[in-house]
Amino acid sequence: MKVLRINGIELALDESEELLAAKVAAILDISVDDIVAVDVIKEALDARRHRAPRFVYALRISVSEYTKLPAEFKEGLPSPEEEYKSETPTLSLTPPPKLPVVVIGSGPAGLFAAYVLALRNIPVILLERGAPIEERVKDVRIFREQGILNPRSNVLFGEGGAGTFSDGKLTSRTKNPYALWVKKILVQMGASSEIIAEAKPHIGTDKLRQIIVNLRKTLLEMGCKIEFKAQATDFLMFKGNISAVVINGKEEIKTDNVILAIGQSADDTYWKLFECGVKMESKPFAMGLRVEHPQELINSIQYGKWRNHPQLPPAEYFLTASISDLNRSVYTFCMCPGGSVIGCAASEGLVITNGMSNARRSGEFANSAIVVNIRVDDFASDNRHLSGLDFRQIWEKKAFISGGSNYCAPAQKITDFLQGNPAGAVGKTSFRPSVKPSALEDVLPEFVTASLRQGIKQFDKKMPGFITEDAHLIGVETRTSSPLRICRRSDGQSESIGGIYPCGEGAGYAGGIVSSALDGIKAAQNLIANLL
Repeated sequence: MKVLRINGIELALDESEELLAAKVAAILDISVDDIVAVDVIKEALDARRHRAPRFVYALRISVSEYTKLPAEFKEGLPSPEEEYKSETPTLSLTPPPKLPVVVIGSGPAGLFAAYVLALRNIPVILLERGAPIEERVKDVRIFREQGILNPRSNVLFGEGGAGTFSDGKLTSRTKNPYALWVKKILVQMGASSEIIAEAKPHIGTDKLRQIIVNLRKTLLEMGCKIEFKAQATDFLMFKGNISAVVINGKEEIKTDNVILAIGQSADDTYWKLFECGVKMESKPFAMGLRVEHPQELINSIQYGKWRNHPQLPPAEYFLTASISDLNRSVYTFCMCPGGSVIGCAASEGLVITNGMSNARRSGEFANSAIVVNIRVDDFASDNRHLSGLDFRQIWEKKAFISGGSNYCAPAQKITDFLQGNPAGAVGKTSFRPSVKPSALEDVLPEFVTASLRQGIKQFDKKMPGFITEDAHLIGVETRTSSPLRICRRSDGQSESIGGIYPCGEGAGYAGGIVSSALDGIKAAQNLIANLL
C-alpha cells in the first residue's frame, strides 16, 4: 500500500466529507476505487471575510500499491499506527526510586507527569491543595450564585487546575511530537475524537470535568496515590537536595524527587519556595480586561451573509495592535465564543476574570481577554523576583473594591471606557454573581488604560463593529501567565535545589492545557533519565 499526504482540499459549507475521496482522485488522476482509505489529519475553517466560508483539509491517503501516482505526489508517510508509535513519549528503563516521587499540583502538567511516571511503574504521590471535581463544582457554583469564596476550592484551586473551568482549548503552536499523544490520551478519557484533527480543538468546561475524573481513576488504577486538600506548606532540604515535603503544616512525606506543577496562582507556595532558596526570576506577562459582545454580532462581523449557516460554528477572532507612542502591544487572548466571563478569585479580597465555555459553545455572548504587555521594569522592586505577584494583586484588590467588595466585577460599556466617561449604566452580561458599573480606568495602570484605548480603536478598523454600545468590558484580567519563572537546569532540575523539577504554567515555562501537559511530560522524562 502507498501512503501520501495531500493538503488544501476544500469543501464548501454544503458539501459532505464523503466527497473528499472523489476530490483526491481527481487531483491524483486516479480512480476512486484505487483509494483504500482517506484519513483526516487536520481540518480548519477558512472564514475570511467577503468570501464564502469553506472547510480546508490535510489528508492522509492510502492507495493500492499498484496505483500509478503523478510524479509530484510522492509516497512515504508512515501509517497511522507507525505515526502514533513515534509520537508516544520514550521512557528509559530504570529501577524505581527507593522513595516515591511527589507531584505537586493536579493541573495538566501534574497529571501528565504522574501519568508518564506511572507508565514506568514509578511510585507517585499526587498532591492537590484543592478539592476533587465533585466538591469543587459545588463550591464554584456557590461562589457564582452567592459570592461566597472557598479559598481551598475554587476556579483556580482543585482537581484539574485552572483549566477545568475554562474553554478547554487545545491549541498550541508547539511542534512537539507528543502533542498528538496528549490529545489521544484525552480522547481515551472521554474527549471527542474530533479534537485530533481540528485546527482549533477545544473540549469545553462541561466535558472536561468528567475527563479529569476518568484520568484520576486511571491514575489510581496505575498505582498512583492521590491526596486532595493536601497543600505543600514547606520543603525540607538536605545537602542541597529536596528531602521531604510538609503537607498542611504537619504531615511529612519523605522524598528525593518532586515535580513542581503548582500553577501560577499559588502565591503562598511561591513565597515558601523563595524562602527555601529555590532560585526564581521575574518575567514579563500581560494584563487588561475581558470584553464581551453578543455572539450574534461576532457571527455577523466574521461571517457576513453566511452567519446563519448551520454548518458554521460560533465565530472567533484574534486581534493584535501595536501602540508605537507607548511602545506597547495589545492583543486578544483566550477568546471564548458562546461562553461566559467568570470570576476566579482564589484569595479573599480579589477580583480576577477569565473566560469559559461549554463544549457546544451555545451561550449568548462571546468574550475575550484584551491585554497589554507588562515588562519587568513595570513592577520590579527590591524584592525583584516576586514583585510581579504583588503588582498584579494591587489591581485585583482595586477591582474587588470597585466591584462592591462582594466579588461582583467592575464593568463598563466599551464606548464609555473609550471616551473616559465616569461609571454609567451597563446592560446584560454573563458574569456572576453580578457586575457593578465602574470607571475601569481606576482599576488599571495608566499605561494599560491608554494602550487599551488605542488598541481597541485599531481592533475596530480590523473588525468594523467591534466598538458598539452592546459590548462591555469587565475587569480585571491579570492571570494570562506567571510573572516569574522558577529557574531550572538543562536536566530539568531547579538551578539551586536538586531533585525539584519545576514545570508547567506556574514554573513559567508553559501556557495552556497542551503546553503545560507537554512540560509535565518533559519533567517526568528528565526525572526518569536522572534516575539512571
